[in-house]
Amino acid sequence: MSLQALWVAFTTIVVREIRRFTRIWPQTLLPPAVTMTLYFIIFGNLIGSRIGVMGGFDYMQFIVPGLIMMSVITNSYSNVVSSFFSMKFQRSIEELLVSPVPNWVILAGYVTGGMARGLGTGSIVTVLSLAFTHLTIHHLPMVVATVILTSALFALGGFINAMLATKFDDISIVPTFVLTPLTYLGGVFYSVQLLPDFWQAVSMANPILYMVNGFRYGILGVSDVNPYVSLGMILAFIVVLAVVALRMLARGKGIRH
Repeated sequence: MSLQALWVAFTTIVVREIRRFTRIWPQTLLPPAVTMTLYFIIFGNLIGSRIGVMGGFDYMQFIVPGLIMMSVITNSYSNVVSSFFSMKFQRSIEELLVSPVPNWVILAGYVTGGMARGLGTGSIVTVLSLAFTHLTIHHLPMVVATVILTSALFALGGFINAMLATKFDDISIVPTFVLTPLTYLGGVFYSVQLLPDFWQAVSMANPILYMVNGFRYGILGVSDVNPYVSLGMILAFIVVLAVVALRMLARGKGIRH
């Protein structure tokens, strides 16, 4: 395929994905906004007023970067897993499989669509947070790099989950039993420095901890881990998941029977 044809195929998938979640925005964009507003009110205002300062910042300021990252992770993942599995379920994925579109273009299109929803939701949550606290950017390149790479990583994860899923229940297992616990234990609401040494060491095995703290460093300038190590780990995970997803596509895992 020519470069122009590849671009047309890529943009077609991306535009379709963006139209898909914007067309049903009351189901895709509104719920995360409402949920995060409740987090700001309950954890930030009510509980935060009793906690006071954490990491040298007002508690509301401390948790905002983690809540923004939580919304990015959840929505990047859920957009791709639901969209690609729906294509499988409706058997419309066969149209892509028989087309001359390379696998990497298909993967890039779905991942970019997932990133669009994740970053869009993250932007909405960021704007909402300004009604509750004041944010300043400590390191803009770190903010941009962390949020974009994290969004891409979990969009890849959603793609792999969709390929492995055989029924609709399968696409909710990972978000419920893996993503949610790891996110809540990833330093969103607390600093791991408050934990005993043993649990600090256990927390270091949680990949989401690095993403949350990398983003928090970009916003506030504080982090429980080296932010550049965080970026390195995210990049490594992206490479691994991209290779896995491309190999699964090449083998037709879960989509060719």
